[in-house]
Amino acid sequence: MIDRRAPLAKADPAIFQLIRREVERQEHGLELIASENFVSVAVLEAMGTALTNKYAEGLPKKRYYGGCEVVDEVEQLAIDRAKALFKAEHVNVQPHAGAQANMAAYLAVAKPGDTVLGLALPHGGHLTHGAPVNFSGTLFRATQYGVREDTGRIDYDQVREIARRERPRILIGGASAYARIIDFARLRSIADEVGAIFIVDMAHIAGLVAAGIHPSPVPHAQIVTTTTHKTLRGPRGGLILCQEAYGKEVDKQVFPGLQGGPLEHVIAAKAVALGEALAPEFKAYATQIVRNAQALAAALVERGYAIVSGGTDTHLMLVDLRPKRVTGKEAQELLDRAGITVNKNTIPGDPEKAFVTSGIRIGTPAVTTRGFTETEMLKVAEFIDTVLTKKDDATITRVKADVRELAEQFPLYAPPARAAVAGGYHAR
Repeated sequence: MIDRRAPLAKADPAIFQLIRREVERQEHGLELIASENFVSVAVLEAMGTALTNKYAEGLPKKRYYGGCEVVDEVEQLAIDRAKALFKAEHVNVQPHAGAQANMAAYLAVAKPGDTVLGLALPHGGHLTHGAPVNFSGTLFRATQYGVREDTGRIDYDQVREIARRERPRILIGGASAYARIIDFARLRSIADEVGAIFIVDMAHIAGLVAAGIHPSPVPHAQIVTTTTHKTLRGPRGGLILCQEAYGKEVDKQVFPGLQGGPLEHVIAAKAVALGEALAPEFKAYATQIVRNAQALAAALVERGYAIVSGGTDTHLMLVDLRPKRVTGKEAQELLDRAGITVNKNTIPGDPEKAFVTSGIRIGTPAVTTRGFTETEMLKVAEFIDTVLTKKDDATITRVKADVRELAEQFPLYAPPARAAVAGGYHAR
């Protein structure tokens, strides 16, 4: 008979050990994937609560189930904190992920077959911005704008020219691998000129926006979507912010349009993370993210690497590896063996296939959470260059030991004094 009160280590030792292994991987390596971060103990604890037991289809005080008086307060707290943080008129905190948030946003203002215009995936856009393999490229007539290959930056005159020609119903702003500040006001003027709705996906920069480090799209876009992880440092999930005029339709597209019961345990964790982002310390954290990214980019340039657009204004950079005669796929695999996690990424005009690529995307949110500053980023640049230049097993083994030594100076997780979150580990 299953003991339903048993702790995870006893109830399912296989899963328990896998979780411990993952915690150890995070603890001893360097996480440089731009879309990843480390949540606080409070966020982890909120996710692992009995709130997961409650079905709560609908919205606070407008549910299809009884017994929702407590989760109503939880969800309303998340909504209120998001409104305060981003100065938004209306917020829906229920999207399970950024993709669902984008789909709900698009369907709130457009019909299948309508034209959408977004940043092309090979130029730093996202799958949900019109990629042919995604719902956004199959439900809608997707058209793309790009960046100039000589500058690596968005050419807003080109965006206007394409918008005039294609007459999109939706103009999408935002990116997943674009390192420069986006001119939301200019994109809104283009949308207005052609009669388009302006939707911004700020998933990558939400934490920077919350801290005032990056200009906010909220005053310019009718609808803004975001994830709650990445720079916002919350649980994996999504949010939709919009002008009040679009609130009812956005809510309807989330439920019953796309999702069923909301994940109230995750919404509680979103509320915790939003509360953390409202604290004064969060601005210092976000500021250091950008400083670390700029320090790392400059150090890589000094070592002969090319950075798309020449640098970064945000938390990430796109490294063109062609001067080093290594592909993105090879670089990702080599660095992974050394305990450094990045992802291969296409660059503008990439001659390689998408599964190979000529670049890697690097971000600094997670290592900044650990406490890294510019000093540590110089060491990280040295590790990366050493691995990608020498490539031999002995070098990779040596660098992996150096990586672990550096990581141990900035501990992330430690054994708990009592059974707690993260499979028996407890974050500091």
